[in-house]
Amino acid sequence: MQLTAFTDYCLRSLLYLAASSPETATIKEIADYYKISQNHLVKVVHRLSQLKYVETTRGRNGGIKINDKVYSLHLGDLITNFEPSMTMVECFNPETNQCRVTKFCQLRHYLIEAHQSFMGTMNKYTFSDLTKNIDLFPKITMMPDP
Repeated sequence: MQLTAFTDYCLRSLLYLAASSPETATIKEIADYYKISQNHLVKVVHRLSQLKYVETTRGRNGGIKINDKVYSLHLGDLITNFEPSMTMVECFNPETNQCRVTKFCQLRHYLIEAHQSFMGTMNKYTFSDLTKNIDLFPKITMMPDP
């Protein structure tokens, strides 16, 4: 099972924001810290904002700030909001399934069971659990704007 880069970036952005809280951060700071694309991160922050996981402020003194409600969310629920279709194999999508053995194959059932187990495990933990050792993260320093 593999999560998309989008989900990975969503979770890492939330961790960055938790570590820099109560200060705001910018997309550039997060992208530079993780060495990831700012363009991709714009989409990530947009999705986080749509879900009200972050508050964004435009302008010279603007930035991104984590919403406190995120800390109580279960990791499986967070992942589901970032990975709405978790389609692992072709037969998971009846609209596009072209597999000739779907009716006879047991793999789909095992993968569904594995997915449920994965999500069950992830829902044992909250985002707050991820941040218990946030002070051990490599130092996040806010870079002044030029």
